Amino acid sequence: MTDQLRAKFENLELNAGLGKISAFISVSLGMLSIFGALCFLFPTVLTMPELRPFYTQYYDVFYFSLMLAIIISVGFGVFSSIVRQNRYGFYGLCFALVAAVLGCGLIEAPTLPSLPFYAGIDYFILTLVILALVFIPLEGFFAKNPEQKILRVGWVTDMKYFMFSHIGIQLFTFLTVMPIQYWITHLPNNPIVPYVQAQPIWLQFIELLIVVDFVVYWLHRAMHEIDFLWRFHAIHHSTEYMDWLASSRLHVVEVLMTRFIATLPIFLLGFHTSAVFAYLIFISFHAIFIHSNVRFRFPYLRWIIATPEFHHWHHSSEKPAIDKNYAAFIPVYDVIFKSVYMPNHLASVYGTVGYKIPNSFVKQFTWPFKKYVKRLRNHFNSSSKS
Repeated sequence: MTDQLRAKFENLELNAGLGKISAFISVSLGMLSIFGALCFLFPTVLTMPELRPFYTQYYDVFYFSLMLAIIISVGFGVFSSIVRQNRYGFYGLCFALVAAVLGCGLIEAPTLPSLPFYAGIDYFILTLVILALVFIPLEGFFAKNPEQKILRVGWVTDMKYFMFSHIGIQLFTFLTVMPIQYWITHLPNNPIVPYVQAQPIWLQFIELLIVVDFVVYWLHRAMHEIDFLWRFHAIHHSTEYMDWLASSRLHVVEVLMTRFIATLPIFLLGFHTSAVFAYLIFISFHAIFIHSNVRFRFPYLRWIIATPEFHHWHHSSEKPAIDKNYAAFIPVYDVIFKSVYMPNHLASVYGTVGYKIPNSFVKQFTWPFKKYVKRLRNHFNSSSKS
């Protein structure tokens, strides 16, 4: 099924006048509308508890946004399938009609019971829509590589990563943040915490960037220099096309390890919740921005804050750029520890060198383990023969 999706929808040119663009809009909005309608029907298990009060307060806005998305999907689906004779427009029309059936009638926002689990599909929908509305036009008007297609090679796999990381936010929190919180509650009172929390929020925000990025720099460097860790991080580098969606391609082991280690100093130093929240929003958006297909150079700022130019060189497969530019946010760390690479021209070739990593989401998950599974098999085979 995945191979068929990649064969049909990757490296696809959305030419105007053939009904492809309208079909793409219809299918995308139709599928998102189905997810949205399901969130209205089953909010206790499909939505994030932190966002539910916001939905209740602005219920009409979200419900009529769903209806508007369905109407737009139907309109583009009819145009693509009937006027342009594009069968994918018909699929989009079908998705929109299913969403309309699921979301028909005004569903009152209930008082929701607290359940120990949730899927977070609403978080996936909101972030995908917002980021797509920001970055697709941005990359269209200011593309570093204008020839790169929106539906470029690998986007299906990266969309699966995006969906998994956003819907699986509760799982990642349970495996990373909760163990840290449990451990810290059993530690003696940290004398640093009162001094940190007494500072202004803006200062705590800057300190968060400096402290966490220092930790992330060395973790990132270890992922490149230690073979066991590199096999997981290589999945992120396997993409040969850079855009906003490429930032999501992260092996689950790397995600868990990075979030655990990066979160540790946040809790140990006791930064205020507001500063942490602002930091998480900023750094999440920044991580997507530095992967995006944009040609911005930022001549002076690029030495203070990591830019797309800086991070694209980290992903470059050109020999001088390999194992360079580890910092996620502060390039000064690379300057200090002599791992910076910033020539006058922009990077153009990406991907891993010396490794053939599969394109499938599932195969990429198992790929880092294959080397060690093979060693175990050889060990057991040699032991049985002896």
